[in-house]
Amino acid sequence: MAFSILTNLYKRSWQTLVLIVILSSTCLIQSSCVTTAPYDQYVYKESTSLKVDALKLMDKAEKPYGTQEKEIEKLTDQLDKLYEYELHRKKNQLRIQMWDLFRNPEKNLLGGFLSRWKKEGQLSPGFVTEAKIIVGKAFDQLAELESGKLTPKELQQ
Repeated sequence: MAFSILTNLYKRSWQTLVLIVILSSTCLIQSSCVTTAPYDQYVYKESTSLKVDALKLMDKAEKPYGTQEKEIEKLTDQLDKLYEYELHRKKNQLRIQMWDLFRNPEKNLLGGFLSRWKKEGQLSPGFVTEAKIIVGKAFDQLAELESGKLTPKELQQ
């Protein structure tokens, strides 16, 4: 009887060990097959920097659009440059889709905010405050998506 119990325990332990090895191997294989572009320090730095610049510029939307055109153009140029950089990274469709929404003048993110500011001339403090929350969270999502990626060094391990 005792021998039978020990044999069953041994079989279960062995089967459990095999299952753990198989699952661990599968996890390692899947993590090495990255489906998104690898982490890019430049993209992360630029995304977080653009957030600061965009939110500062949005504060100025209570002033007439025409008085801020140079700063708006500077910001949109920076956005366009980062977008162009992102377009040429492989396996980066999700971030490109996010940037498309972010920049779209018909949506309720930065592109829509700038479009509305241009159309209305200046915006109310309440609207600016609420829009900054939404745009800030969108920038955070872009940065978090990038920071959650594996670095090239981690891919080699």
